[in-house]
Amino acid sequence: MFKTIPDVIFQTRVRDDSLGGDNPFKWEKKSSHDYFLNKRVILFSLPGAFTPTCSTFQLPDFNKLYDDFKNFGIDEIYCISVNDAFVMNAWAKHHEIGKVKVIPDGSAEFTRKMGMLVKKDNLGFGLRSWRYAMIIDNNEVVQTFIEPGFKDNAEDDPYGETSPQNILKYLKQES
Repeated sequence: MFKTIPDVIFQTRVRDDSLGGDNPFKWEKKSSHDYFLNKRVILFSLPGAFTPTCSTFQLPDFNKLYDDFKNFGIDEIYCISVNDAFVMNAWAKHHEIGKVKVIPDGSAEFTRKMGMLVKKDNLGFGLRSWRYAMIIDNNEVVQTFIEPGFKDNAEDDPYGETSPQNILKYLKQES
């Protein structure tokens, strides 16, 4: 795991109302620096959009607790997954997520460079991210939260270390 966030370019889709039509989005390249430089952020990663734990607990709870995190000096909360921009945007829209921002890591470059890429062939997912979270301050990793059992084709998908409640507990202890 890196102490500094790797320099990666993400292929994102952003709304541009000047385009009109049913799909007013355009491609936009964003770098790691766009997301993490000169900010204090929480980044959490998960195996995939629309999966049960991610959709039922992790993403919605981070969104619900967003203001609590802001009280601890967090500027942004980002969710990253090895999914493309279309899937990530549709997932956020489906769950009416307005505060947490999603980052598509469709080619898994960021996840690979973070050392968190695992095979999930046993579930038909292919290469995905292990579930982890971190507090990042100005591109530097301050604290990591990694679910136990990291390995390829793990039978379990643990969730606890990376819960927003656990990260809030950490921030309260540090303040």
